[in-house]
Amino acid sequence: MEIDKYRQLLANKLESLQSNSEQLERAAETVVLDQSKVGRLSRMDAMQQQAMSQEQLRRRARQIKDIQAALQRLDEGDYGFCLDCGEDINPKRLEIDPATPYCIECADAH
Repeated sequence: MEIDKYRQLLANKLESLQSNSEQLERAAETVVLDQSKVGRLSRMDAMQQQAMSQEQLRRRARQIKDIQAALQRLDEGDYGFCLDCGEDINPKRLEIDPATPYCIECADAH
C-alpha cells in the first residue's frame, strides 16, 4: 500500500476543509433581524442561509474528525483495513475517499 500517497491525500483534504472554515462560521452566526429595515422575504432568506451554513459546518466537522481518525490509523499501522470485518479496503475506494473506515460490503451496513 502507498501509505505516503494516502497520507498526502488526507493532509490535502484536511487543509482544504480547514482553510475556509472561518468564512463559513461567520455565515452561520445568528441572524440579526431588524424588522424596520428588512422585509419578510429577506429575513426568511437570511435565516435559510444561516441554516445551510450551520449544516455545512456540521458536515465539515464530521469530515475533519473522519480524516483525523484515518491519519491516526495510518500512524498506528491500521490504515486500509475495514473497522468492521478487518479485511483490506479496496485501494480504488481509498483513492475516492481516503478517510473511509469500511470496505464496500460493510459500508452498506452502515
